[in-house]
Amino acid sequence: MTKRLLVFGSINLDLGLQVPQAPRAGETVLGTGPQLSPGGKGANQAHAARLYGADVRLVGRVGSDTLGAQALAMLRAAGVDLSGVGHDERHATGLATVMVLPGGDNAIVVGPGANAALLARHAAESATSSACGLLLQMEVPAAESMAVARRVRAAGGWVMLNLAPARDVDLIEPALIDWLVVNGQELQALCAALTLPAGPPEAQAAAVAAAWGCTTVVTLGAQGALSCSPDGTLLRMAARPVSARDTTGAGDTFCGVLAAAWLEAPDPATALRAACTAASLACLKPGAQAAQPLRSEIDDALAHP
Repeated sequence: MTKRLLVFGSINLDLGLQVPQAPRAGETVLGTGPQLSPGGKGANQAHAARLYGADVRLVGRVGSDTLGAQALAMLRAAGVDLSGVGHDERHATGLATVMVLPGGDNAIVVGPGANAALLARHAAESATSSACGLLLQMEVPAAESMAVARRVRAAGGWVMLNLAPARDVDLIEPALIDWLVVNGQELQALCAALTLPAGPPEAQAAAVAAAWGCTTVVTLGAQGALSCSPDGTLLRMAARPVSARDTTGAGDTFCGVLAAAWLEAPDPATALRAACTAASLACLKPGAQAAQPLRSEIDDALAHP
């Protein structure tokens, strides 16, 4: 049977701008290089997983507007199965404004649009029962994501949740999650919500892994990533040194490749190494999906550290 990754998540169109600094209240900042490009955490992660070589089906929603076709263009070109993507008559396609700051960091504002209308029933029974793995994020309704997770787990598949943005923690069902992926800020927010003690990422990741019974992965930007399993096994992986041009979508690239690599060969070190390398490479170009590396580029970088 073909190993298939199901991604249940958001689809946006991004407006990217290079800015000298994020605007304060009441301030107008002039940006440069405006660019419209496909985005959304679900779409970005599906695209990254497909470029790595996974068989990927995306379940999501776009509006019945001209923006929807633009948001799906790169996914279609990459060969992502879009049969689970619906067109919503009542909501516009999701939009995000991405302000890229000097040094490559970014600040993002998202208008969910049709993503807020995504329901578990939009993921057909055949899609959930045939999925070997499910990749989730938090830009669509969390309760609907958990409903899809229950179906995939009941069919014998695993579930990876990227808790981004870190919200609706009370709606997460930890027993359904095999892999949890967070960045440093999301880890701190989650620990605060769970009343777990503050501390270094290693200690907090171990606390979350023990509390939720899942492997917890923390992305640390230029410092790479770490993972901690429920039994306390800690694994650290360095990032590939790069001069970052734009970090937009690097976290999504990490998640998509992590899921695809785990689907291909369930070895934590191999999956974490591939994901860290892919995320580093994604920082070399502007945009989200447009910056994601091919499998051949990842393999070449791994062969020449």
